[in-house]
Amino acid sequence: MRNAYLIAYDVCDKKRLRKAYRLMCGAGDPLQYSVFRCELSPMEKQSLQESLWEILNFAEDRVLVVNLGPLDGRRDNRIECWGEPLTKELSRGAVVI
Repeated sequence: MRNAYLIAYDVCDKKRLRKAYRLMCGAGDPLQYSVFRCELSPMEKQSLQESLWEILNFAEDRVLVVNLGPLDGRRDNRIECWGEPLTKELSRGAVVI
């Protein structure tokens, strides 16, 4: 079963930040500079976690992962966006407060 996740990160080093951003762009849709919405199976989530752990230094960096629930049962109003609209494909249920 695939779930929707909101993943945000705070990376102190510019090199690690670029690597994390490139990885996350392949895993989900950017909502803000360091905030992504991802649709992941348990195996995909585990793989993404392992890849991020190889990049980040957890003595300095941080990742926040919010499980928004299953794709087949999620409500479209679970995420709201205030201000500048998101892209069309994300605007039906997106983002960050």
